[in-house]
Amino acid sequence: MFSWIGFLSYAIVTAVTPGPNNIMSMSNAGRQGFQKALPFNFGILTGFSVVMLICTFFCNVLSTLIPKISTPMLFLGAGYILWLAWKTFRSSSVIQEDARYGNFVSGLLLQFVNPKIYIYCIVSMQAYILPHYHGQWPVLTFFALLLAFMGFVSTVLWALFGSAFRLLFSQYAKITNTVMALLLVYCALSLFL
Repeated sequence: MFSWIGFLSYAIVTAVTPGPNNIMSMSNAGRQGFQKALPFNFGILTGFSVVMLICTFFCNVLSTLIPKISTPMLFLGAGYILWLAWKTFRSSSVIQEDARYGNFVSGLLLQFVNPKIYIYCIVSMQAYILPHYHGQWPVLTFFALLLAFMGFVSTVLWALFGSAFRLLFSQYAKITNTVMALLLVYCALSLFL
């Protein structure tokens, strides 16, 4: 039976943790304002959707061609989630920002070099979705676009809060990092339940 709780826990926590999309969105909104940062975020949505669809296709094809790939991918995914939990727990309150100007094209192109979203899709597909919906293209397409949408919502939230979110994160970094890390550990363990 498909675990919506496990899947959504992993997807939401991974989407909201700091990464290139979230940091750049926050940085752009802090410099330009929310309205002017929206084109960058729509670029992220477009690129994210394309990458999720391509990644989903390849995950499904590889699972068909090499059926025994699921178990190693499950352990690799759990290992990655635990590594991400450790890095999140140990991260400092200092947020590095990239000073490049953010527009639609830069948001779009960022997705093709953003390793976080590739891992996000591969772990989601291999650990949660493909075991239940392998080869069901309408359902797989739905999940790919759902993952992209969740990532987009996260970047918009980071942009919306802009520098205020940075201040909040800096003030309560240890608590925030600990909660996110524990949620990621839960996600890793739920892969085997």
